[in-house]
Amino acid sequence: MGHANKDTFVAVSIAVLTVSDSRTTADDKSGDILVDRLEGAGHTLAARDIVIDDADVIAGKFREWANDPKIEFIIATGGTGLTGRDVTPEALAQVVEKDIPGFGELFRMLSYQKIKTSTIQSRACAGVVNGTYIFAVPGSPGACKDAWDDILVHQLDIRYRPCNFVEMLPRLKEK
Repeated sequence: MGHANKDTFVAVSIAVLTVSDSRTTADDKSGDILVDRLEGAGHTLAARDIVIDDADVIAGKFREWANDPKIEFIIATGGTGLTGRDVTPEALAQVVEKDIPGFGELFRMLSYQKIKTSTIQSRACAGVVNGTYIFAVPGSPGACKDAWDDILVHQLDIRYRPCNFVEMLPRLKEK
């Protein structure tokens, strides 16, 4: 993916993963919100799935999608809290090559404006695996809206200045 003109929108391919023991495609409001927003912004939905709250299953899906050349970004929703079944950050830790700590930090800072100190319970996180960005956000519809509207819509737009994740895509696998 070469990006010669940074003034022209570039659609990227994004996979949406919902982590839940109880949601189905019929009632996955958070996944629906992310799909609606990414498609509304002009991006392509590359894949969508729901997996159970199991670190090995989640990590396996992250690996599978990170190895798919058609998928450039993965957004996972759910499993980022503190309960015993919340294991999405642990799954990401199994596969991540580079952490993006600023994503979780910024998410919690923005979330604080809405839910105050309850944001401390969020373990939103991000990283890079095999040249693919992975973002893990809480499973609530509000958190998905906040993550997309306040962070991802900008960072997944090559026109965003001073820099963005899209312009770095071609260089993620450099050695």
